[in-house]
Amino acid sequence: MSLMMSRRAFVRASTQGVAVAAGSFFVSEWALGAQSPSTYQPAFESLDRFIEQYLREMNAPGLTFVMADGSGVQRVASYGFSDTEIKAATNTNQLFQIGSISKSFLAVCLLQLHDEGKLDLQRPIADYLPWFRVESSFAPITIHHLLTHTAGIEGNAPLFLSDPSAKHHAANPPGQYFHYCNTGYALLGHLLTTLDDKPLGECLRARVFAPLGMTASEPVITLDFRDRLAKNYQGFRGDRPYARFDRLAEAPGIVMTDASGCIAATPHDMGLYIQMIANHGAGPKSRVISESGFALFSKRHIAADEFGPKASYGYGIAVDTLDDHTILRHTGGMVSFASALQVDIDEGVGAFASVNAMQGYRPNPVAQYGLQLMRAQRAGKPLPELPKIVPATFIENPQQYAGIYTAPGDKKWEFQAEGTNLYLLQVGKRIPIETIAGSQEMLVLREPGLDRYALTFGREKSDDPKSRVVEAAWGPLWFFNAMYSGPKSFDYPKEWDRYVGHYRNENPWVGSMRVVIRKGKLSVDGLAPLEPAADGYFYFRDEPHSPEWLRFHDIVNDKAMRVKASGEDLWRVSAE
Repeated sequence: MSLMMSRRAFVRASTQGVAVAAGSFFVSEWALGAQSPSTYQPAFESLDRFIEQYLREMNAPGLTFVMADGSGVQRVASYGFSDTEIKAATNTNQLFQIGSISKSFLAVCLLQLHDEGKLDLQRPIADYLPWFRVESSFAPITIHHLLTHTAGIEGNAPLFLSDPSAKHHAANPPGQYFHYCNTGYALLGHLLTTLDDKPLGECLRARVFAPLGMTASEPVITLDFRDRLAKNYQGFRGDRPYARFDRLAEAPGIVMTDASGCIAATPHDMGLYIQMIANHGAGPKSRVISESGFALFSKRHIAADEFGPKASYGYGIAVDTLDDHTILRHTGGMVSFASALQVDIDEGVGAFASVNAMQGYRPNPVAQYGLQLMRAQRAGKPLPELPKIVPATFIENPQQYAGIYTAPGDKKWEFQAEGTNLYLLQVGKRIPIETIAGSQEMLVLREPGLDRYALTFGREKSDDPKSRVVEAAWGPLWFFNAMYSGPKSFDYPKEWDRYVGHYRNENPWVGSMRVVIRKGKLSVDGLAPLEPAADGYFYFRDEPHSPEWLRFHDIVNDKAMRVKASGEDLWRVSAE
């Protein structure tokens, strides 16, 4: 499953695998050095118990953690394994890649330039970077639009397209829709280096790292310091949905100097960053951003449902609410790291957690629980109970999916509910069904040959989550039950058959996508419908106004050999 697909699917929200996490809990700790015991010391036991449970039940190899408030870093700790083969523990000196949390660092730098009078946030990006190639029939894209993910351009396209005649395409008016855009932040990184006239790493060090004392972290990811990273993992087979207890494999080293996600940090240094946010932009010696700059940083500029039903997006960071408090938060997903940052700017406390594996989820529950423990301790209230971790096999009301489903051609699948579990019955086998990253909208069958695609169900009324379940789908297969009353045969242009197949790019950020036809429509991985448009374009419609697109190229023996996905090439492979 491609990164493009996995982000939209997962963020919104084996025995061998169990062995990775089993028995892996221990703590390597740094806590305040020679200072007096932390105010939050009574909460540490609860935190440790929860993280132990979290590592085991989420099959995570290891985790690094920090909690901090406006007065400083309060606790740094690491848990589990850095190297699962030799059972080497993680430690607090190791670097973890923080992914898209880097966007907030970039936003801080640009707000500094705004404070210095060198950057107009409402000015078109083309005024500063005239080389950026974009085709648009709308108003110009401004720095504000890029900071808020509202530019209307592709979210994961290469900034510099391989075809010198190609341009990025604005599909929507700037400022109208939120669409998460790594491409836009890569562009903003070039804006920073242009205005500062120095490399990105030097900009980040001078403007954020040095003022905060973040001396152990790296502003861009290269192979020069790979030995300082916690050993990191990804799904053993990266071309399909990842079930929670699937096998993991060590990930390849990567170079990432793109400002959308380029920082590798220690937990202690991330605590210093939290302290600055908790103090509304004030560093230990002087302000890192002005009061007006922090107000822009933390303002609810645009609703951002991807981060939650009540979430908005500021500049480089999401703005949300937790227990009636304003929270600034962000997650970070890398090839083989997953991170979460949460800071309560009303109470002035925050936490950061990072896992040394990419398994589709982010450790938000850990960061949030750390934050809630700090608030309770400060208020003298009872510590909150350990959050419940929902098992991968837990299905809410599985009875609604049970029954026999028939595909055109009379192929049948039968689903059986038992307690809170759901099973597929096939050839005398009862195959367990699991959620993917905790989402009941996508399920996975833990069975060879059936784990290639996600399993989904459809309702009688697609906009009514309480209406009856009447259909099921898996990749190209579509099934209906006795309550289904819609059409059962579908027409489509026969030239679409040439597009069906498995396409791949060995870049770990891209991976695989499988184009299928189901119910007369093209889709990617059976999850993202494709809507035909002019000039051979197909637009993704897993979001109503998505600017992401596909084009098929190089027809040989009536099959497309290449697909261009928002500017990124993938090539047909013979494997299914």
